[in-house]
Amino acid sequence: MSEHDAGSPDDSALGTGTQETSASGTGAEDTGAEDTDAHEKPSVAPPGVDKTTSLRVQESLQYVENRTYDEIRVGDSATLSRTLKPQDIQLFAVMSGDVNPAHVDEEFASSAMFHGVIAHGMWGGALISAVLGTELPGPGTIFLDQTLSFKAPVRVGDTIDVRIAVNAKLPRGRLVLACTCTNQHGKIVIEGEARVIAPDRKIRRPRVVLPEVHLHVQGAQYARLIAATRELPAIVTAVVHPCDALSLTGALEAAGREIIVPILIGPRTKIEAAASAAELSLDGIDIIDVPHSHAAAAAAVALVRSGTVGALMKGSLHTDELMEAVVDSHLGLKTERRISHVYALDVPTYPKPLLVTDAAINIYPSLIDKRDIVQNAIDLMQSLGVALPKVALLSAVETVNPHITSTLDAAALCKMADRGQITGGLLDGPLAFDNAISAKAASEKGIQSLVAGDADILIAPDLEAANMIAKQLIYLAGADAAGIVLGARVPIILTSRADSLLARLASCALAQLYLSHHTDALP
Repeated sequence: MSEHDAGSPDDSALGTGTQETSASGTGAEDTGAEDTDAHEKPSVAPPGVDKTTSLRVQESLQYVENRTYDEIRVGDSATLSRTLKPQDIQLFAVMSGDVNPAHVDEEFASSAMFHGVIAHGMWGGALISAVLGTELPGPGTIFLDQTLSFKAPVRVGDTIDVRIAVNAKLPRGRLVLACTCTNQHGKIVIEGEARVIAPDRKIRRPRVVLPEVHLHVQGAQYARLIAATRELPAIVTAVVHPCDALSLTGALEAAGREIIVPILIGPRTKIEAAASAAELSLDGIDIIDVPHSHAAAAAAVALVRSGTVGALMKGSLHTDELMEAVVDSHLGLKTERRISHVYALDVPTYPKPLLVTDAAINIYPSLIDKRDIVQNAIDLMQSLGVALPKVALLSAVETVNPHITSTLDAAALCKMADRGQITGGLLDGPLAFDNAISAKAASEKGIQSLVAGDADILIAPDLEAANMIAKQLIYLAGADAAGIVLGARVPIILTSRADSLLARLASCALAQLYLSHHTDALP
């Protein structure tokens, strides 16, 4: 390694695994009470340890302190223990750019030399640097040279004990230190030698509080959703007024992936102009030429009624224009079920897909409307492979309050589920938003529930609340949002101008999975 400051905070920040550190040696004794072992971690004084000593240990946890060249003796040592987690490997790959498939591709790694994913070799090297930079010698240390020999792979779940020991003191503040990493079986996985310049003055600094790191592969949930459609037949889909590049690209990309078979409905000249501007080919694509967006919506609905198509997809027209044709009492697509919109969200900080409803159709739904809204969402989540979706009925509080209508509706919906008026899901409510998605919040409130903290579906009291919840997750939490309308004769793929191409594909995949799960809905 080239000369650098071993005390860099980046070195000690690598990974998220369990860590324990300690230091020992004659140098520690020379520094007196202030140099108490900095990384024993009792929160209260244990039996046999006086309160003053315990307080000193707790205080030292908040600081990093070095040992100067004069304080250090040959034989002094420091240790650190870390258990490797998958997040450690991912974070190291993100930080370093090292995406060697032996570390990040389970399929490849399973057939490679070590038959499974292994840590980057320099992950262990970073742990060694962390000890040198924070423990022995600690802050102010300058790295001069490092040799490492990699003896065995480190796998997820392995606990690595790092030991640094002073082998020699050289002139001009130089130290030679033996570096050893041993796994939980006592096997040496890395060994080597470091040469450093030890600090010549005492440094004691507050331990920097590192930011939390949440690793999220953008669109990962949607990629799995789209992959799940690979063996399913494509749905013949009427794409309504696709007269801009975004809506046309989404439809044609979905066609290219055999999710849909599009029939484009709108002014032919506008569709062809949009295709030309986006450099898209319309070869082999059916186009029904109509004069304007209202006519496109009516023609699309007529194709559903004739059994020609199995789904609708919104293009560049306004949602109200399309839905006006869908809900027409004589020529529309209404059924006995209330029509409702469902957002399927991929939220970086939530471990699974999250449905939010109804954010687009029903403004102030009645109790009976909510019954259908809940059932539509349950049916969709079952299509995604969740056999018994957990449904959280949201309000501002988690107790029934006669002055808050949403709490009364939530209680009634739970009883309707008990009586079989809602089927296929596990309902609980009223629940506040935090209790619905955070097990910690639910526990702190003393809520005993199989739904609280683990919801698959969030039922908002009204459109305003649902829309704000979804938009906050999208714009503040970085969520991706796919959308679909259910309760009509066929699913309606409802995309927004702000949707990414991946979200548009995911919306198409939702319709395909829903139809495959409800085969009686096919034309």
